[in-house]
Amino acid sequence: MLVLSSLAGGPKHGYAVIQDIEAFAGVTLGPGTLYSCVARLEAQGLVTAVASDDRRRPYRLTAAGATALRRRLEEAQTVARVGLTRLGGAG
Repeated sequence: MLVLSSLAGGPKHGYAVIQDIEAFAGVTLGPGTLYSCVARLEAQGLVTAVASDDRRRPYRLTAAGATALRRRLEEAQTVARVGLTRLGGAG
């Protein structure tokens, strides 16, 4: 969800994805972790590489990736709402 959420903001190369995720989620991904995740997402058709003029390889979210991200975020929202309600928090 982190990589898909980052790419929902527009195409990014790996280092930019790492920085973005750290900024919005407080999670630091190593390059190996990021690129293995990107490879899996690419194999599933959720992200795709974008042509680039330099050695950096940007990626973008596909339509299927946007659909999958929306579904996962809605599921997470439901789980969060139930958990907060059961804890007596605002839900």
